[in-house]
Amino acid sequence: AEYGVMRAVVVDKWQNYKDLKVSTIKDPDVEEGQILVQVHAAACNFYDTLLVEGKYQVRPSFPFIPGSELSGVVMRVGKGVTDFKPGDRVMAYPGLGAYAEQIVLNPSVHTIRLIPDTMPFEEAASFIAVYGTAYAALVYRAAIKPREVILIHAAAGGVGIAAVHLARIFGAIVIGTAGSDEKCAIVKQNGAHHVINYNKEDFVEAVKKITDGKGVDIVYDPVGGDILTKSLRTLKWCGRLIIIGFAGGIIPDIKANYVLIKNITILGLHWGTYSYQDKDKFLESINEPLRLYSAGKFKPLIYKTYRLEDLTTALDDLFTRKTYGKAVVLLAPKSNI
Repeated sequence: AEYGVMRAVVVDKWQNYKDLKVSTIKDPDVEEGQILVQVHAAACNFYDTLLVEGKYQVRPSFPFIPGSELSGVVMRVGKGVTDFKPGDRVMAYPGLGAYAEQIVLNPSVHTIRLIPDTMPFEEAASFIAVYGTAYAALVYRAAIKPREVILIHAAAGGVGIAAVHLARIFGAIVIGTAGSDEKCAIVKQNGAHHVINYNKEDFVEAVKKITDGKGVDIVYDPVGGDILTKSLRTLKWCGRLIIIGFAGGIIPDIKANYVLIKNITILGLHWGTYSYQDKDKFLESINEPLRLYSAGKFKPLIYKTYRLEDLTTALDDLFTRKTYGKAVVLLAPKSNI
């Protein structure tokens, strides 16, 4: 590689994710209080496809480098940095800048963690957002308890699989939905007690059968649309519905009378807001899953790794629902330095 320059995906106008290109730009400078990280892996997220088109709720100013989470090795530290040193393996969730060979991070602003020794870079890049989200949803919002029955939608996706892993650890009985037999098998392998292929059977009826007509205590929904409205019919009396997102693209209206009759609690989760509304809980939502990982309780699921030049393929696989777990771009030789 040419000295002083790096490869990066730079967005200077709103565009379809299929039109993203890798270009060469100047290496970033490290200032006081910052660290420079050589990026080894960057995880792909569904909202990357919306972000570059200007369709996400946050619209960065041009030019920007997309990619919200990464792992790599600290190359240099600026004056005043004491928590990190060159050679440290780190994982980070900066929100932008990950689809590049190097990134400058600010430990006082960005979420950065040392990577557990046993964790490879591709798992580390995929960890913070999905496990943070799943932990906050299950623990803070749903207050999940052992033996409760939980229905997890899109259970083969990133936040879905993370919820399957954690709900199992918390002692719940897990029912996962997915859109193909292959994905259902993967959800089962990752710890779900029951799986439902929603393209083959009505999940409301399937849940009735599985629970002997009793219904579930908790519904975890990253999809929205009619999946959410139909899910109300799967809940027990005093059941809880957690809204994680609207990956299906449709924000539904909810029948309030149904909520009243069955004493249903509807809970929202926007995980990122914990970072400034309740910093301690935000940190716990990352640290607790990391502790559970280090204790050997679960392993993040990686669908496939891609080169930076194939980012558009990775995002397309995500967009067209080919993927399960996380799709990850590798930028440096695969290793556990």
